[in-house]
Amino acid sequence: MIVKNIMKKDVITIPHTATYYEVAKILHDRQISGAPIVDDDNKLIGMITEKDLFKVLYPFYKSYYENPELYGDAEARESKASEIKDDKIEKFFSREIVTVSPDTLIMKAGALLVAKGIHRMPVVDEKGKIVGIISRGDIFGEVLKRNFNI
Repeated sequence: MIVKNIMKKDVITIPHTATYYEVAKILHDRQISGAPIVDDDNKLIGMITEKDLFKVLYPFYKSYYENPELYGDAEARESKASEIKDDKIEKFFSREIVTVSPDTLIMKAGALLVAKGIHRMPVVDEKGKIVGIISRGDIFGEVLKRNFNI
């Protein structure tokens, strides 16, 4: 079985100019946990996930180590989201992109997802254009369906 047979073709992409708030709203409203980031020419330049958004709410180790008193109030950390809502996501999306082609075997795609510790990856054609997206759940579901009739 190959990726193009099970990938989702309706890919929600996010422009690189989006703000923290805009990304959070898209992920929440569309009930997805991550999406590809595209430039002005609709070229894939990164990925953003709920985890990326969540990590921004916490201090970097160096900051915490140098000023631990600033981070003792866990409830105050919640307000961090409103402070950064207008920040551009270019500051914190992942630029390390793992992709597959539509003709990649699903088990090879699954191996990449597991090895890289990611949950989804864009499917790109020979020109680098996004033609789909595939997740661990898509692959696992197909394997279960084919082998256990689930």
